[in-house]
Amino acid sequence: MRRRVGYLASHPIQYYTPLFRELARRCDLTVYFAHRQDAAGQGQAGYGVGFDWDVDLLSGYENRFLENVARVPSTQSFAGCNTPGIADLISQGRFDAFVVPGWSLRSYWQAVRACRRARVPVMVRGDSQLAGQRRGAVGRVKGVVFPHMLKQFDACLYVGRRNREYLEHYGVPAGRMFFSPHCVDNDFFRRLSDGARTPRAADGRRRVLFVGRLVDSKRPLDVAQAVSRLSADGQPVELVVAGAGELRGRMEEAARTGGVDARFLGFVNQSQLPSVYASSDVLVLPSTAVETWGLVVNEAMACGVPAVVSDAVGCGPDLIEPGITGAVAPLDDVPALAAAISSVLALDIGMTRRALAERMETYSPARAADGLLEAADALASGNRLR
Repeated sequence: MRRRVGYLASHPIQYYTPLFRELARRCDLTVYFAHRQDAAGQGQAGYGVGFDWDVDLLSGYENRFLENVARVPSTQSFAGCNTPGIADLISQGRFDAFVVPGWSLRSYWQAVRACRRARVPVMVRGDSQLAGQRRGAVGRVKGVVFPHMLKQFDACLYVGRRNREYLEHYGVPAGRMFFSPHCVDNDFFRRLSDGARTPRAADGRRRVLFVGRLVDSKRPLDVAQAVSRLSADGQPVELVVAGAGELRGRMEEAARTGGVDARFLGFVNQSQLPSVYASSDVLVLPSTAVETWGLVVNEAMACGVPAVVSDAVGCGPDLIEPGITGAVAPLDDVPALAAAISSVLALDIGMTRRALAERMETYSPARAADGLLEAADALASGNRLR
């Protein structure tokens, strides 16, 4: 039986589109967007420059934009998405299940309340992890409030191991949790990177890649300093940076003073990323716990490129198998980061690519859709989830 599923998202996001298209093949899906993001809004969201995505994010599934009546429309604040019209759409939609991606926007809670009134089962699919939780008074308040808040959801879709631990910590029963992993369009990245792959440089130089916003929480300066250490030790390496942000000037200076051969590409749009990954030997993401997952790691791995991440990055336990698919280094430890990069550059690339391809079969749109529809079936059948 094809389930009728509704999904509310803040705005079109490149990482959600592959899941929406996969779901549309297997259920009657309608996606609602709370906000129509423009190029300037993308820049304000932290990318450092205004832009529009150069890939199609809206075809292949039914979707519509809601009227956002917020005084200052934005996806960056709780009040920035205010879409009261979602209530009528849910009451009339005859949905078997409805999904929200979290609880950080007013629109999400408008949908949850509407589902409760219409007796539509509601699910949440987020990626919070305990490592990023505040301590002190705020942490104590969350310890009291969050277990009650999470009871508002009939099922919780967890994207990885740390997200599941977060839900367990706040009392969500095992029977209400379903695995719907974080994913990207693996086929898109694999296909385009295979066509762009080039032989390694004749001088044996290896390319270390950073992809992301150049902001402090992602620790891009740690990457420059780690590559500087490798160069000083006589390893033939160069640094490529794909991203924009407030730390670009400091990162360029760190590369110069550290004697690092570095190329700064600026913001790289989606269609050009596979060739950037394909020309690299390792992706490095040394972020703080603000990086609740790190989907650039999925992108790199779909292109056959291993990764080094800090032990605060959410995807580490799921995607990094030390010595096989990459390495993990302690947060804010540049010497350990340099050693981790060196260890990954020494891996057998054939074995690594085979292991990465196998891992991406799990962290795929198909597997993410499996988990969501498994939860929808359980809820629609009337089974009591414990």
